[in-house]
Amino acid sequence: MSNGSGDYVITFSTAAECRRRRGETTQKFAEVANDSMSPLFQAVAEATEEAIYNSLFRATTVKGFKGAVEALPLDRTLELLKKHCAIGE
Repeated sequence: MSNGSGDYVITFSTAAECRRRRGETTQKFAEVANDSMSPLFQAVAEATEEAIYNSLFRATTVKGFKGAVEALPLDRTLELLKKHCAIGE
């Protein structure tokens, strides 16, 4: 995604400054300059990618009443990622 790509993005926030106040009919927000959008999109994509990697690589095996779900085998996974040039040596 990049600025000018034609894609639409919908965002949500729980920040206090974004909440509607009782009795207010309008709200004012700071805007990000148009030329700053592509780096912002890139940062969001990289943060999302990092969160996915962290969840995969830090997961542990879990056991429940219907059985177990094994954690990702890290050694084999790293071997495959290196083999396919997804990560460096």
